[in-house]
Amino acid sequence: MAGRSIAALVRDHGVSRGAIRTAVADLLPDHTAGPEDVPAPELPVTLDMPGKVADFLRAGELDPVERAALDQGVTVRRGQGYTLRVTAVLAVHHQFLARCRPLAGAPGIPAVPAQRKARREYENRVGALASA
Repeated sequence: MAGRSIAALVRDHGVSRGAIRTAVADLLPDHTAGPEDVPAPELPVTLDMPGKVADFLRAGELDPVERAALDQGVTVRRGQGYTLRVTAVLAVHHQFLARCRPLAGAPGIPAVPAQRKARREYENRVGALASA
């Protein structure tokens, strides 16, 4: 039976696939991995980051994964400024948002309106992707 597919076992024994899976799980609990045991790998997503956000992030301290994502980004010219098309997993985009929080300003700390708007646009893009 070693190396036999579930479909072959179903044909040979005339039982359902679920019965075969249950029997295997009962006999070999350490050798089966269900969807709850193995998390699905997170796929990279591409988002447009406003140039003002990218400039702010590049000036700060970033971890190697964040630095690589910014360095591999593709610059797209937009009028006077630019947009950086960044491909990274969603967690990295959330890290970027956390790092550029100062652009939004705080009580007693003024923010430049254009930077605040750029951060808000990026936050909306990340938020829309996270909710999808």
